[in-house]
Amino acid sequence: MASFSDFSEADLAALKRAKHELETPPLGMKLAAIVGAPVEKLIAKLPAVANDKVNDATQAALRKCLQLALKTLGKPGESALAAVVPAKPSNLLHKFAVATTGAAGGAFGLFALPVELPVTTTLMFRSICDIARSEGEDIANADAQLQCLTVFGMGGRSASDDEADFGYFVVRGALAQAVSKASSEMATKGFAAHGSAALLKLMQTVAARFSVQVSEQVAAKSIPAIGAVLGAMVNTVFIDHFQNVAHGHFTVRRLERRYGEAVVRAAYGEIEVSLD
Repeated sequence: MASFSDFSEADLAALKRAKHELETPPLGMKLAAIVGAPVEKLIAKLPAVANDKVNDATQAALRKCLQLALKTLGKPGESALAAVVPAKPSNLLHKFAVATTGAAGGAFGLFALPVELPVTTTLMFRSICDIARSEGEDIANADAQLQCLTVFGMGGRSASDDEADFGYFVVRGALAQAVSKASSEMATKGFAAHGSAALLKLMQTVAARFSVQVSEQVAAKSIPAIGAVLGAMVNTVFIDHFQNVAHGHFTVRRLERRYGEAVVRAAYGEIEVSLD
């Protein structure tokens, strides 16, 4: 069993912070606090066509992120991401950009989703890559790019999750095999890997989880006359949630590179956090 004495004081504090970020309250609870209504009830009021729109928009959004990842593989100096990824993550800059797209979504509602979500998700993906690089990841590497993509699948439950034994390492483990196979294809085939069976399987797995959070976001914007201001606030909560997950995930990976996976996982399990 790992001992907290195995860690430096700074690294132990980072791990505690990471667990708080990864075991954070569900997105729906955060959105409910903003809009003043239970998100589950708002989802139930969405029109029947909303589910198809969410699924289609989610798939399109993740495809754009994957295309960006494939185009920037192995190009650390030429990467389209390089200009927006400084030494420290620009979380506020990305929040502002996503808030702007949320303002449009708040004004036009569900009709804006096919246009807004791919833009919002791409901005969020850039922010996640930004955070990954700040934690020592080489985002020109195939595995690191896919780890960024899987953050969208770590931000909450999927419709098939049961209530028992749910947590960061459970979700990460469920995604691991799909990530490994897709990473191998991306590393060997580059952009030609687009549309491969391994990448498609990973995309479907992540999309199934991410679409739940997108539905909650859409529901929060479905309140009549929500307006641009509240739409921007909803999007700010949305990106903040995934930024927290990214910070937690890539902190854990950084510590695993230093101390080993088993040591970090054991220490993570011993940490008690308040999720107020």
